[in-house]
Amino acid sequence: MGIGMRELLIILVVVLVVFGTKKLRTIGSDLGGAVKGFKKAMGDGEAEGTETAKQIQQSVTGEPDAEFPETKAAKTAPPTKDHAA
Repeated sequence: MGIGMRELLIILVVVLVVFGTKKLRTIGSDLGGAVKGFKKAMGDGEAEGTETAKQIQQSVTGEPDAEFPETKAAKTAPPTKDHAA
């Protein structure tokens, strides 16, 4: 009950007839630009989040590259075994 190759070709032909190749190129380039802008915005947001975390870390510890105390304790503590009784 899925869409086969024949159905996809019919849909493509109908879309070409309705919109025309020039309009489809314009729509495709606009869509590509929107996706590119979205990816760029996501990358900027991640970079901003990382910078904010560094600023918080510096304000808490007073050192720009120092680890939080909880992180240091977790790295140096020996692993524990939790058994349910």
